Amino acid sequence: MGSNIRTELFAGLTTFIVMSYIIFVNPQILHLPDGSGLPIAATMTSTCLVAGVMTIIMGLYSNRAFALAPGLGLNAIVAFTLVLGEGLTFPQAMGVIVAEGILITVLVLVGLRRYVMDLVPLELKKAISVGIGLFILFIGLVNGGIVKTGAGTPLELGNLRGLPVLMTAIGLVITIALLARGHRAAILIGIVATTVIAIILEKMLNTGQFGPGQAQVPTQWIDTPDFSLVGQFSFRFFSHMGIGVAILTILAIMMADFFDTMGTMVGVGSQAGYLNENGELPDAQKPLLVDSVAAMAGGMVSSSSATTYIESAAGVGNGGRSGLVSVVVGVLFLLAMPFAPLVGVVPTQATAPALIVVGWMMTSVLSEREEVTSDGRIVRSRGIDFGDIEVGLPVLAAMVMMPLTYNITNGIGAGFVVWTLVKMFRGKAREIHPMMYIISLAFLIYFLRSFLGVHA
Repeated sequence: MGSNIRTELFAGLTTFIVMSYIIFVNPQILHLPDGSGLPIAATMTSTCLVAGVMTIIMGLYSNRAFALAPGLGLNAIVAFTLVLGEGLTFPQAMGVIVAEGILITVLVLVGLRRYVMDLVPLELKKAISVGIGLFILFIGLVNGGIVKTGAGTPLELGNLRGLPVLMTAIGLVITIALLARGHRAAILIGIVATTVIAIILEKMLNTGQFGPGQAQVPTQWIDTPDFSLVGQFSFRFFSHMGIGVAILTILAIMMADFFDTMGTMVGVGSQAGYLNENGELPDAQKPLLVDSVAAMAGGMVSSSSATTYIESAAGVGNGGRSGLVSVVVGVLFLLAMPFAPLVGVVPTQATAPALIVVGWMMTSVLSEREEVTSDGRIVRSRGIDFGDIEVGLPVLAAMVMMPLTYNITNGIGAGFVVWTLVKMFRGKAREIHPMMYIISLAFLIYFLRSFLGVHA
């Protein structure tokens, strides 16, 4: 593929460095803000395990330089939508992820990928991505103490004189400065630098204000990997949520996962020269299958759904072209497992800037840019026309409802329902795909289930 082993090895190292921030961020998200969630050490092990194994499989099976890890946004769904919102246990929430992985795997195997891509309007696909980005950004603001619950208002500005908020601000400045200078590892460097500063300040002042995360020099640097979360998933979420709500939740997560994966693969594939003369990704079935299985695997090891990372472009940008890049990335993730004690040192205030920055990055799809069609071609598309009620209102509904209700399913459902209603009000009912009617009606029942007395 026009490369050599040395270049491939360096490209793999580059990709790992750029995306390794997830090793710190994923355990923090699943640990929950009050520290009552999954244990950090075990979650770090599961994160590295699924990222390592599935990325190696991606390299060996598809021979593409795609790297996988638990997805930001998807882990937020588990923590905030399923556990804190719906009241599921973590095993039940991971069961939802496994079910989503099974569904998306079946769609890939039977060739319904194009049908699903064509079903949802492009503007709603963008809204889903942006809404998840705003959700992640909002979580970062809350975790960093920049916004908090207000006394007489739903939200208000946090205590900017507090040390935790100061550390978040310092981390944000460091990360943004590095991004502005073009450093690909800006997020990782920001996390490490903020953690070091927090450790120094905690040593000097002994405030005990940081957390979760000790902000202290670890008593040990390496430890035996903790595999206690592997296999901790359950399908009993159906009885807890009700079959209807469970199915809609699985469908919403699948959409968020599926559209993001397609855009990432074709975007990175374009940079790597994988696309043919028609702008299509040849033999796309293989990487898509690995990605869908990774979603299942992520739920099975309690790391949340694993997905293909856009950071794969970093290795490709350094000349990586073959699956050897992915193998290198996967091996490095596996080698990182014994260093779990280091993850426990990182305070929430060090990972909050990463969430804010990644959330901002996900909003870029609002602008005019290259988009991916259902058959994998890249076309130029304009941004969202918010002045057009037919487009702007449903897109805004989807984007805003996700962060404001702390629930991604609510956002996707609102987008579908408003899209269908506005189309009908404008006399364009025949333009709506029949499946859109079914999904919109199901989401409408989901929203009205308490009023209707329905346990969906």
